[in-house]
Amino acid sequence: MKKTLLIILALLLVFTSSSLFAFSKEAAGVPVLVQDGKHKDWCPVCGMDIKKFYKTSHTSTLQNDKKRQYCSIRCLAVDMQEHKIDINSIKVVDAATDKLIDAKSAIYVVDSDIRGTMTKVSKLAFSSAESADDFNMDNGGYIVDFATALKMANESLKSDIAMVTKKKTKKIYPMGKKIFEKSCNKDIEPKNYIEINQLKSAIKHEKLCKPLKENQLQAVALYLFEVKRFGDMEKIDGIIKVTKDEKCPICGMFVYKYPKWAAQIYYEDKHYSFDGVKDLMKYYFTHKDGISKILVTDYYSQKAIDATKAFFVVGSDVYGPMGDELIPFVDEREAKTFSMDHKGYKILKFSEISEEEVRKLDE
Repeated sequence: MKKTLLIILALLLVFTSSSLFAFSKEAAGVPVLVQDGKHKDWCPVCGMDIKKFYKTSHTSTLQNDKKRQYCSIRCLAVDMQEHKIDINSIKVVDAATDKLIDAKSAIYVVDSDIRGTMTKVSKLAFSSAESADDFNMDNGGYIVDFATALKMANESLKSDIAMVTKKKTKKIYPMGKKIFEKSCNKDIEPKNYIEINQLKSAIKHEKLCKPLKENQLQAVALYLFEVKRFGDMEKIDGIIKVTKDEKCPICGMFVYKYPKWAAQIYYEDKHYSFDGVKDLMKYYFTHKDGISKILVTDYYSQKAIDATKAFFVVGSDVYGPMGDELIPFVDEREAKTFSMDHKGYKILKFSEISEEEVRKLDE
């Protein structure tokens, strides 16, 4: 009898221990967050809490040395479509030690029993073959290198985005709308934020809503950034219209994500859209022939205006999607007011913008 009880107790101990040590994507200790500013806690692509999904987290460095951190390799893949990212700069969290390691040397276990982050197929990285094998033994899956894991992430983007969109449309957007209408400042302007993590930071740290749990904060931010922002834009007459497949020919970013900065050059049979006046001017200097009109977005009204009649503030402390910008206004008085409020150092007419002036903005 005693022997039977001991066996039962031993089995219970084994099962209890395994449940206690079930794999979690959250950081075991203090996570390393590489982004600057109060928005560093969240992924700039999807807004997810990096601390909660730390063990699938990846980081990158943009050409302007700005560091970004993502909740997953899926969001890294999305960002690589919009930004020129040096693959050698990419790091990933070692799921065994919580340390950041070079992604190119990491060993990935894919398609394990652990649920994927923003994707159907999980992809977790390890610094050693031994750690990867141990995880593989406990959780299944198979082992690949970083290049293969990234290729898989790119190949599944379409279906992963469809899966996430379905969930957001059915559950998260309605939840976000309900919370926003009940608990938030109705004057929140989502067009004022370039990326969703900046909006989440403002909601939380500037107390634009009543105190919210992380899932509530995410729902509100997604509703504002992905639904209300575009719904409100459609109500404004005379805005620059951009389709979701239009990319800036200079930087490759999807322009529709940045309606506040949209600009266009029209020719007789085609047009090009840009994510800011700076990139528009870079294109303009080498493609002047045959232009029929040039449109930019007035900073205050958000309406499309004739670029050749606009006034542009240079060197302010307001940044566009690509950093320092030429910020357009239809009214010179408004340009002067903005310049004084935001430390601009000069105001130029369209004809006064030179290639040298544009080049300086990137320096």
